[in-house]
Amino acid sequence: MAKTRIAVLFGGRSGEHDVSIRSAASVIQTLDRAKYDVVPLAITLEGRWWPPAESAALLPADANVSLSTESAIVLSREPGATAGIDVVFPVLHGTFGEDGTVQGLLELADVAYVGAGVLASATGMDKDIMKRLFRERGLATVEHMTVLRHHRAAAIPELERRFGYPMFVKPANLGSSVGISKASDQRALREALDFAAEFDRKLIVEPAIRGREIECSVLGNDDPRASVPGEIKPGADFYSYEAKYLDDTSELRIPAPLSEQQTKEVQRVAVGAFQAIDCSGLARVDFFLEDETGRILLNEINTMPGFTSISMYPKLWEASGLSYSDLIDRLIELAQERYAEKTSTKFSRDS
Repeated sequence: MAKTRIAVLFGGRSGEHDVSIRSAASVIQTLDRAKYDVVPLAITLEGRWWPPAESAALLPADANVSLSTESAIVLSREPGATAGIDVVFPVLHGTFGEDGTVQGLLELADVAYVGAGVLASATGMDKDIMKRLFRERGLATVEHMTVLRHHRAAAIPELERRFGYPMFVKPANLGSSVGISKASDQRALREALDFAAEFDRKLIVEPAIRGREIECSVLGNDDPRASVPGEIKPGADFYSYEAKYLDDTSELRIPAPLSEQQTKEVQRVAVGAFQAIDCSGLARVDFFLEDETGRILLNEINTMPGFTSISMYPKLWEASGLSYSDLIDRLIELAQERYAEKTSTKFSRDS
């Protein structure tokens, strides 16, 4: 039986470039070489697409084995031009990768790919639009105010009136907690707005929620299902980039110590959030369980969450009975299923 050829796309023009490399290395190590030929394709921070041999050199030594690097692979916008690739696995986090841009290229190339499509990727990346869709579906979410980069100083009085301190400031279009700050006074708020504005023209400001941080993984296409929830107990003041990737003081509790009713509600809302943005493949959905009220508040959805073997998304599925290697197999199957369905769609009256 012929092997399925998987192109693993990683790196990218994003503040999450290094996270993407770590996620891709873990996926590449796990892909069963008896089933798959694996082609590494890296995008540099400058946006240059490297051929397989150069791409492999970016990976750690233990991931740089048994890779198909003998021939150049170019992902072209023209259907049929990307010969020899069955499925693309875009392990890209953040802008220019998780935001619908690469997904648009893959749609034009007419190739199967893992994860959310153009619409879901774009709306899942933009925290402002995402939250509006959640609310339209009736899902309780954290209150927020959107501030444009050039209006950030003028917005401070309204932010103080509306939320009070402390509050969180974040770029609308980044993940992995890049650019996020907690502000406890006006000086810190100005600094937080300036910092977030380095990463995006649109900023999200939210009140600080006193509560527990809960996460839930979702898997599927038209009939998605949710994993057991997990809980993060940050070692720092909040679950920052450093807490996620650079230190080991944060604690992951899987499954989260929740009541049966709370668990079912988290899973219900996680699937609802997935469907609200018309997601497919995978997503991790993040919540707060508010201390004072006991409310479960939807925070955000991540359409390409961290994907190392110790990341929350696969660990939640492992606790739900699906191993890391089986999870990757299932994601590839879902990509092929969605592509097969797309081929049954007419795009013109004469087709």
